[in-house]
Amino acid sequence: MIVDPVFYAAAVPATILVGMSKGGFTGLSVLAQPILALAMSPIQAAAILLPVLIVQDVVSLYAYWRRWSMAELRRTLPAAVVGIVIGYLLAASVSDQAVALGIGLLSIAEAARHALSKGLKRPAGEAGRGSAALWSAVAGFVSMIANAGGPPMMIYLLRRPRLSPEQFAATTAAFFSVVNWVKVPFFLALGQITGANLATSAVLLPVAIIATFAGVQLVRRVPADRFFGIIYLILAAVGAKLVHDGLPGF
Repeated sequence: MIVDPVFYAAAVPATILVGMSKGGFTGLSVLAQPILALAMSPIQAAAILLPVLIVQDVVSLYAYWRRWSMAELRRTLPAAVVGIVIGYLLAASVSDQAVALGIGLLSIAEAARHALSKGLKRPAGEAGRGSAALWSAVAGFVSMIANAGGPPMMIYLLRRPRLSPEQFAATTAAFFSVVNWVKVPFFLALGQITGANLATSAVLLPVAIIATFAGVQLVRRVPADRFFGIIYLILAAVGAKLVHDGLPGF
């Protein structure tokens, strides 16, 4: 188990961000891994975060039990599994920076599209089954490669206007709960899950659970219009962060 206080100075804020993301403010978890990477290798950071994510998924599912959209899950999960498998097969040959740059640019473009359509008072258009398959496959792929599957799913679900804030949060929680469990055997095959990393994950779990419940309570108190406005701001901010991370590779 890691005992270095410098690590926990980075790990605790990162875990809080992940908890807020799991509570409903999807996308904030993308910011957690770069914080952890300040104190360790990105690969080890991903390995430590995965068990924390799985426990937070349980908390999220409990808080939002049966509020998710089964129709959206049926649309998205099969393609997500395909994306995870492709991510595993290409893990050694795909550049994390290239993935970050691509997802970052897409996230900024989607946030800008929303702002423009809102400013012009035009409907943004609704995502169909093709979009569901595309974005969920990208989410599975990026989640396997760089633990950054949130933005692609945000791009898809934000174009599903019939979802309430709680449905949005619950559907995202259910989607990534399945995705994270599917990833476990692949992470084991890559040798990224060890006893020391699991012990470190366990130390972070109390912070993770409290932060997730805090995120759930905030979602329930924020009006729908404001909630989705915040989600688009998070999407833009996360996109900018991913572009910043990806540009040095080019």
